[in-house]
Amino acid sequence: MRHGDKINNLGRKSAHRKAMLSNMACSLILHKRINTTLAKAKALRTYVEPLITKSKDDSTHSRRTVFAYLGNKEAVSMLFKDVAAKVADRPGGYTRILKTGARAGDNADMCFIELVDFNENMLAAKAPAKAKTSRRGGKKKATEAKATDKTEDKKEESADDNSKSE
Repeated sequence: MRHGDKINNLGRKSAHRKAMLSNMACSLILHKRINTTLAKAKALRTYVEPLITKSKDDSTHSRRTVFAYLGNKEAVSMLFKDVAAKVADRPGGYTRILKTGARAGDNADMCFIELVDFNENMLAAKAPAKAKTSRRGGKKKATEAKATDKTEDKKEESADDNSKSE
């Protein structure tokens, strides 16, 4: 039984699983987007996101640590050069999984896993960010602000009328 076992073994021995995730992570870093099964993509996300976080600190130690996981010089250099520069201000969530349907042969759930900051189509379609307000009455909405301005103007006019009549 697998009580409390959080890792998805993907039906492979540990050496095979580590090699597969390393190869998939290298492909993801080099190509920015790969097509795979949903289970492998979820396992890859937990494998590659800590490596991207480690790449934000460009030191010899972090490069050696990431190289121990990936084993590919080109992927490590691209990770520290291109990817780390784009995700420098992002606090996490560097990958996106997009489901594409079922595979024809065995009906396995297929998906794309991609690096979030490298999809030009989604970045172009992204609307400008709204001003954030807190739920406890931060900024007033524009209609509420106009309504309060109008009532304040009416109060001032009535106060002016009262002072003129006296």
